[in-house]
Amino acid sequence: MITPDVVRALNPRHPRPDVAATKLQQAFTRYGLTSRLVVAMALGQLTHESGLIPQEENLNYRATRLVQVWPGRFPSVRAALPFQFNPQALGDMVYGGRMGNGPREGFTFRGRGLIQLTGRANYQTYGRLVGVDLVSQPDQLLQYGVSALVAGAFWQAHGLNGPAERGDVRVVTRAINGGLNGLDDREVLYQRALSRMPRYGLLATDLPLDVLADTAADLDARDAQVQRALALL
Repeated sequence: MITPDVVRALNPRHPRPDVAATKLQQAFTRYGLTSRLVVAMALGQLTHESGLIPQEENLNYRATRLVQVWPGRFPSVRAALPFQFNPQALGDMVYGGRMGNGPREGFTFRGRGLIQLTGRANYQTYGRLVGVDLVSQPDQLLQYGVSALVAGAFWQAHGLNGPAERGDVRVVTRAINGGLNGLDDREVLYQRALSRMPRYGLLATDLPLDVLADTAADLDARDAQVQRALALL
């Protein structure tokens, strides 16, 4: 279901759509993301988070941008100036002391991977679930295979198949983002991914159309109807 063409449709500048498609398909199958609605929702969300490329969070901000991104922490440009173009200090400031991080661990456990996993607690939890020590080697999240597995494990642990089947972008976004940041873009990417998912026959299904079997089933059903009608005479 996930092909290089699907990856390219979501990110035309993707450097390795073949690798991304293979690793995502393997991870999605392992963690039960198999229907077209679920796969499309997950791909849309991951595209917004990372462009389907395992990468680390960019914390290299100008002061004016920091005020826009974290207005609660930086009420003015003057307050943001010490953290301008200072990723280490910014990471420790915005993420330190929460999400399982020590005061100086915010930068170490900044967002990484396809799903931008953040915080020592999450690194520990999902590293254990996929069988990789992400706490001592957090950059393993920059590998396609590990990152795809973590995204699948996160999705399964948060029970996101249900809202994905309903097309509920808001609920899925809150689970992944913690808020509704980029909601409009996530909706657009979900719809784009959905338009690329295989759809067989007149109904949405993940099963290929079997013309001979369907024809035989139709004939059997018609015969049964005839027999019931004759029984009423």
